[in-house]
Amino acid sequence: MIIGTGLIANSLKNIDSEVMLYFASGVSNSLETRSSEFEREFSLLKKSIAENKDKKLVYFSTLSIHDQSKQNSHYVLHKKEIENYIKNNLESYLILRIGNIVGNGGNPNTLFNFLRNQITADHEFTLHNKARRLLIDIDDISRFLASDCSLLNNQTINFAYPYYYNLKEIINALENKIEKAAKYNEIDEGDFYKVDFDEKTEDFFTGINPQEYLQVLAQKYI
Repeated sequence: MIIGTGLIANSLKNIDSEVMLYFASGVSNSLETRSSEFEREFSLLKKSIAENKDKKLVYFSTLSIHDQSKQNSHYVLHKKEIENYIKNNLESYLILRIGNIVGNGGNPNTLFNFLRNQITADHEFTLHNKARRLLIDIDDISRFLASDCSLLNNQTINFAYPYYYNLKEIINALENKIEKAAKYNEIDEGDFYKVDFDEKTEDFFTGINPQEYLQVLAQKYI
């Protein structure tokens, strides 16, 4: 069973199962501050769990939990609270902390969507030289879950392509695909946090180099 109608939920349709509860209905905006939005997700999660006690829960969290600069944000505090609730109340679960999703549609403020829109519209933007980002193809989420999800029980997995892209690398890939130069000002700022990736994640991406992965993302979604 899939709970949700957004980008992640739609990507899971090909692996929907009667023994799994994929909870993909939550606050998508990491800058959200309204308590009502967080309470809505939590209430729906509890209701879904209560109605599907025989199913294993897969919950989609965020790698931003590792970002020290965001430890006091409403979004990260909310995700931590839900993770703790799941760990303390469920007998069978998998928490997938995911990076910057790249896919068709979804939140226009995601990294790829934002940069694409700025480049195509000739808008000038600010580039933070110290920033690094962990990317994940939306299709890789369902592929990973289909591979050996049944063997991953009561675990929290950090999931993204395990390479820290700087913004220039990403912008160059988009420029080549769009065939248009980006207009930006560079400043010596930006955030960067380290993530420990599970062996399962490392193995999943074995044989794919960083530039190849980035080029595939640009070809598929730009």
